[in-house]
Amino acid sequence: MTALVTPFLDSPFMQRALVAGVLVAVMAAVVGTFVVLRGLSFIGDALAHGVLPGVASTMLLGLPNLVGAAVGAAAMVGGVTLITRRSRLTGDTAIGLLFAGMLALGVVIISRSGSFTGDLTRILFGDVLGVGWDDLRGTAVGCVLVVAVSLACVRPFLLLSLDPDTATVMGFRAGLYHALMLALIAVTVVLSFQTVGTLLVFGMLVAPAATAALVAHRVGVMMALAAVAGSLSVWLGLAASYQWDLAAGGAIVLVQVGVFFVVLAAVALRARLGAGRAATQGAA
Repeated sequence: MTALVTPFLDSPFMQRALVAGVLVAVMAAVVGTFVVLRGLSFIGDALAHGVLPGVASTMLLGLPNLVGAAVGAAAMVGGVTLITRRSRLTGDTAIGLLFAGMLALGVVIISRSGSFTGDLTRILFGDVLGVGWDDLRGTAVGCVLVVAVSLACVRPFLLLSLDPDTATVMGFRAGLYHALMLALIAVTVVLSFQTVGTLLVFGMLVAPAATAALVAHRVGVMMALAAVAGSLSVWLGLAASYQWDLAAGGAIVLVQVGVFFVVLAAVALRARLGAGRAATQGAA
């Protein structure tokens, strides 16, 4: 137990990392719930990679990374919307096309510059241990905004998850709320990439929400359990990275995926035991 507490007692950078990680975990849990319910994992992955060229460009220009991430995410969402409205292609096709294009553009920008030797790892895998107080304040504001909007729109978002036509019949503009959901996913990705990087932010969005979906039957409970699972994974991942000199972002996401499989095994075992008891009672 000492190994899980000691790293955070006398290390301000570990304390800031823990706060930043928990904020991202809460934000990703709320948005990730709808990502899992609506089957939007592909767009989440695409957005996570779509910020790469924006971040690379702003680093070359000496601008804040969040600006580049925001521009990249906006280009991704805008491109998907434009293609689906102006052509007969499906949303998955548009997402796949822009996913490949944005990722390729990011690779080209990085390959043309010799200044990314020390920064590429930070772009891809984050730098949660380097989070400052200004970063924390921005993440906290974004977290409050994302959670507030998600909770305010929980009914239309849930209806969209079940059937877009039903949402329209109930008086909600399905297209508007779909765009708003994509915007919330984009904001979450932009605010999370500094913590876990462009390659791992997808895990933050999906793993805790998928874990909660195994045991929760109500949206509110699913959000709460996802936030708890995500926050616990941040704590355990940071402690493991401190003790064994591991990449912090990778350790956090690895713990999250590990928690999912532990819960999955427990649910499967419980179902098997329940089926066994039912068979025994039936035979009696």
